Amino acid sequence: MTGKPIDTRGALHFRFRGRDVALDRFSPRATVLDWLREDALAKGTKEGCGEGDCGACTVVLARLKDGPLRYDAVNACILLVGQLDGAELITIEDLADGEVLHPVQQAMVDLHGSQCGFCTPGIVMSLFAAYHSGAPATPASLNDQLAGNLCRCTGYRPILAAGLAACDGAAADRFAATADERTAALAALADGRDLFVGDETRFFAAPASLDSLAALSARFPDATLVAGATDVGLWITKQLRDIARVIWLGRVAGLDAVGKAADGALSLGAGVALLETAPLLARIHPDLGELMRRFGSVQVRTSGTVGGNIANGSPIGDLAPALIALGGRVVLRKGAATRTLPLEDFFIAYGKQDRAPGEFVLAVEVPQLREGQHYRAFKISKRLDEDISAVMLGARIDLEGRRIAGARIAYGGMAATPKRAANAERALAGASLDEPETWAAALAALASDFTPLTDQRATAAYRVAAARSVLRKTLIEIAGAAAPTRIGALHAAE
Repeated sequence: MTGKPIDTRGALHFRFRGRDVALDRFSPRATVLDWLREDALAKGTKEGCGEGDCGACTVVLARLKDGPLRYDAVNACILLVGQLDGAELITIEDLADGEVLHPVQQAMVDLHGSQCGFCTPGIVMSLFAAYHSGAPATPASLNDQLAGNLCRCTGYRPILAAGLAACDGAAADRFAATADERTAALAALADGRDLFVGDETRFFAAPASLDSLAALSARFPDATLVAGATDVGLWITKQLRDIARVIWLGRVAGLDAVGKAADGALSLGAGVALLETAPLLARIHPDLGELMRRFGSVQVRTSGTVGGNIANGSPIGDLAPALIALGGRVVLRKGAATRTLPLEDFFIAYGKQDRAPGEFVLAVEVPQLREGQHYRAFKISKRLDEDISAVMLGARIDLEGRRIAGARIAYGGMAATPKRAANAERALAGASLDEPETWAAALAALASDFTPLTDQRATAAYRVAAARSVLRKTLIEIAGAAAPTRIGALHAAE
């Protein structure tokens, strides 16, 4: 690159099988699965769906973050090879110690957790990440851990049994034994320098600071900003786009900061992973925690970020309507200047957001609930886990006694953008929780608020009916339903 700053490194560095790997030439659009199978000839990692859904390609990245090594299961098929910088890549071939199988592998053998074996490498790697989590596995935690690993042959009972047998919270494999040595090796890679591989026409860049990101975004305003690549990865594998300029946000110090805005709102840096967001949002309301648990798979939530989910502008993204209902805001930066706007105003039209060339999402601010404010979030999808919403509702109902003083109702999947139900909000004002007949106008108004599409997830008629049902359920719960309203006889928590 002409005029490349002295502080910039020209090669990608990561650890693989006990050695440092340096790559100074690779395609910006190359995936980790590409590199493993075609360059490293490590073909134990399989390609299944090519979109981060089936989990056959699952590998583990060991990284340094706020303490001991963290082992993260990720989808190699949609992870860009440049995103390996500073990490240790661990695959299915690396687990055994000579001829001795890893405890997870041995449990899968002993408890008959594999038949055809195609999905098995990814399943083992997900369980390997759970093995190193430091917490004893439970059926519920393993169900979440394996939600992103599909198996058509074996059935999940023996796989869960293997996980329960092996993942007891006490990591005692060769990775645990060499943790200090491997930690030191990864620390040596953390040089704090910007990364730029390629030239001005075709490159993979990973700035290390917010100022570097701002400068690089201004210089290359048409570059593709990549956070977790859970969306951009599909542009490559499904749409076959030739992405020539990539700026990866995963090394930007401070972009993953968590704090408080001036008014006390929760401030989530755009680089905060969705997995780390779940407990923070759950403190605002339990429905947000449950929404995040159903947000893709562990592999997706590990890679995907708050900023990425907002900035991609998807009309079926779950986070936007959930936060719009709370009065969420997005903070943008271009050069040295920042601006804040209501999250609902960020989405202009399908595929278009209020973001200027060279501008990037810096943070998302989520107001806390105040006294008298009640919140609900509902995700309607064909599968409970790891599925795209047909309809997503976020609703905040403001009460004065038993009267509805105001409402913020936002839906995903009902329009070309995440959108508030303005007519339904107005119709609810003044309604009584004790008089369900006063809700009727608001429920009917949804038909004038939205004209949804029919697609492979749902018909237009179903979407309107589901939108009415979840709003009615919201009001029933807030009114204090005596009967259970949730699957499993669970009541919503206030």
